[in-house]
Amino acid sequence: MDKPLNKQELVSAVADKVTLPKAKAGEVVDAVFGAIEEALSRGQEVRLVGFGTFVTASRKAAKGRNPRTGEEIDIPASTSVRFKPGKALKDAVS
Repeated sequence: MDKPLNKQELVSAVADKVTLPKAKAGEVVDAVFGAIEEALSRGQEVRLVGFGTFVTASRKAAKGRNPRTGEEIDIPASTSVRFKPGKALKDAVS
């Protein structure tokens, strides 16, 4: 398995693909991430046809147990981001 692709490598790949300077490609990548983040923070679903869908999911507060001590603990409510890959992405990686 290869090492994970980091942001700088992603920016370089985008710059090479569309023949942009790396600085401009970095701005584009940041803008895309920012737009996705902003939409999700407003509770909107982000659907990129062929790539996938980003949605937020809310979890209720719950009671849990500390596995070491057995003590009951409160688990606070939280919101997480979920990603469901689109068909084209699934086909590309299988």
